[in-house]
Amino acid sequence: MFFGYLSDWPAWAVLLLSAGIAAGVIVSYIAVQALFLIWAERKVAGRIQDRLGPTRVGGRFGWLQTVADGIKLLTKEDTVPKAADGFLFRIAPYLAFCASFAAFIVLPFSARLVGWDLGIAAFFMLAVLSSEVFGVILAGYASGSKWSLFGAIREAAQVVSYEIPRSLCVLIVVVTTGTLSLTAITQQQSGGFWNWNLFHDPFTFAAFWIFFIVITASCKRAPFDLAEAESELVAGFHTEYSGLRWSFFFMAEYASMFAECGLAVFLFLGGWNSGLLPFQPVEQFGLILGSMLDASVFIGKSLALVFVMMWLRWSLPRLRIDQVMTTCLQYLLPISCVLLMGVCLWRLMVTPDVQAITRYVLAGGLVGLKLLIVVRLLSKPMTSPVGRLGGVWEGMQTPGMRSRKEQA
Repeated sequence: MFFGYLSDWPAWAVLLLSAGIAAGVIVSYIAVQALFLIWAERKVAGRIQDRLGPTRVGGRFGWLQTVADGIKLLTKEDTVPKAADGFLFRIAPYLAFCASFAAFIVLPFSARLVGWDLGIAAFFMLAVLSSEVFGVILAGYASGSKWSLFGAIREAAQVVSYEIPRSLCVLIVVVTTGTLSLTAITQQQSGGFWNWNLFHDPFTFAAFWIFFIVITASCKRAPFDLAEAESELVAGFHTEYSGLRWSFFFMAEYASMFAECGLAVFLFLGGWNSGLLPFQPVEQFGLILGSMLDASVFIGKSLALVFVMMWLRWSLPRLRIDQVMTTCLQYLLPISCVLLMGVCLWRLMVTPDVQAITRYVLAGGLVGLKLLIVVRLLSKPMTSPVGRLGGVWEGMQTPGMRSRKEQA
């Protein structure tokens, strides 16, 4: 009945209503996802640092801690520094969020679950995700603070530099698949996991790891978080922000993390293809259930890469700004260029039989390495250090020594 009523509407009105519904769904997903990822990052950080993380608000695991923090941010006073440019200061967080939001428009969660199935979706995502830096620069410039300005300038230099190897890594996949459509790239990787672009050839295999390093830097994640280095710049470009506007920067950051990881999943890890099922879920289970299964696979892969980003943040020390730039310009950029030339020559000179054998060797080698790590972790018991510790811990007892002392 509702759709019959819509048939009487003009085409522009139906298109506007569809766009509004899609935008509402995307914004809701970004907000809920940010709540979950902030909670997950706290638990990951606690685990790595031998802490519990959130445990009080919302039960044993602190499920509602992020919701409580969001309510607190809504009730905080929204201040604008006296020296700030009021208009630019107010719109900067929304510009940063809109850039991250726009990337989700062309992000296909499944073959039938996409806001806009754009033929140049990969190029579009690179363009809009890069525009987040404009919000960061405006925030730093308009705050009237030297610390904010330093953070914004660092972000500008970092993003502009790392855009180049990121685009080259995307171009490597484009050369391999012959398309910029994320849907078409994913469809070419259907079947077993050995059909993923990650295992297409040695050059795409190496390009995935370079791409992941680059997107980690593009998302301002440690060890590349120089734009908000609290040990140097108080809080970086968002030092003067509080309340709801401050939260928009973090929503944009977590949305960009998921979007960048989603792009990596489509380019290298098969998209919504599980790599294990011999059939397409949409054909076997119907449109709704199949699309939900495809979306679950894609979200699971993307969240796994987001987890690795969190893992790196709480495991590695922050680099200096000169080290960040050196890593990009002297290492990642030349390596990306070599990989691009290598994949072109591979396509021209290597026979199909050798390409197929290479796929199986790379896929089997990676699976074997994972199994070896799992067996190693499960077979070797984790014990506390025995005896006295050197360095700054000299003279302190280990848990093993205390337990033996208590037993005695």
